[in-house]
Amino acid sequence: MKSAKPRRKTAKHPGEDALVDRVRRAFSAPGSASSLRIAIGDDAAVWRPTPGQEIILTCDWFLEGTHFLLDRHPAHSVGWKALARAASDLAAMGAEPRCFLLSLALPVSLTGTWLEKFLRGLRAASHNLNCPAAGGDTTRRDRVLINLTVVGECRDGRAILRSGARPGDALFVSGRLGEADYGLRLIQQNTGRLNSRDPHLRKHLYPQPRLAVGTWLAERRLASAMLDLSDGLSTDLPRLCQASAVGARLEAQRIPFPRISKVDARKFDPLSLALHGGDDYELLFTVPPKNISQIPRRIVGVPVTLIGHITREKQILLVAENGNKSPLPQKGWDPFKK
Repeated sequence: MKSAKPRRKTAKHPGEDALVDRVRRAFSAPGSASSLRIAIGDDAAVWRPTPGQEIILTCDWFLEGTHFLLDRHPAHSVGWKALARAASDLAAMGAEPRCFLLSLALPVSLTGTWLEKFLRGLRAASHNLNCPAAGGDTTRRDRVLINLTVVGECRDGRAILRSGARPGDALFVSGRLGEADYGLRLIQQNTGRLNSRDPHLRKHLYPQPRLAVGTWLAERRLASAMLDLSDGLSTDLPRLCQASAVGARLEAQRIPFPRISKVDARKFDPLSLALHGGDDYELLFTVPPKNISQIPRRIVGVPVTLIGHITREKQILLVAENGNKSPLPQKGWDPFKK
């Protein structure tokens, strides 16, 4: 990991080297990065790809004020989520993470306790996902900007793309949808101190990318197309359909929506949360008819639900419990929409 070179100075500010050293020490676990010959501490990392594997690359922004609130989200959660959400893209390909690069910009005022807690959360996610830090870059800025680049691998020819869905394929989803958005709404309406152990907040604060589910499907070649639900079902499903040149039909009564309290049910519609809520990082995947019988109710302990099927007509319809059909509006997350 290296520090950013200042534009108007020929010498580095000593605070930058100290910050980089703190990051290096936070991730210095001997023997934890067998595929990394050189990790943090040089101009670049040296990584050994695994023979017979394809390299999968992804990167993800995590920005103060856009993706997290500095005064509401615990720094530990910010660290965990920054890596977890980036690794979710690998899960969608049926790949496993191997290492990551961290690019971090933050104000001097946050280089104390906030940074320490952030690094603890990032390190916890790193250990949980078996994804060591390989390096990155640091600089100073008035707001926190985080970018994670994650390197992954999957067996040659086993990566699952968005473009493989065909008419007649079944449409499945892992886990429950809308739980993360529900947690965000609880955070927004509660100005008191957060309890990060509250089960209603856990999926928003500490998402778990479905890496094991993705690799299970990839190894068995059961899924024809897949992506992760980061922006909401109503926004991400059209992306899969567009890539595959197909449409879809969703059964509203089959969609696994969040369990919410009776009090909150008066404020939030569970089905709307499931359709349009982002940040779930569940997997949406299609399965050809011949493989449907091989999809269990749970994959490596994670429930999977049949929620519809792929159609030849290039439109996405939502079928209500009474049989009425209507086009599914795209109301998920879009950073370019006001």
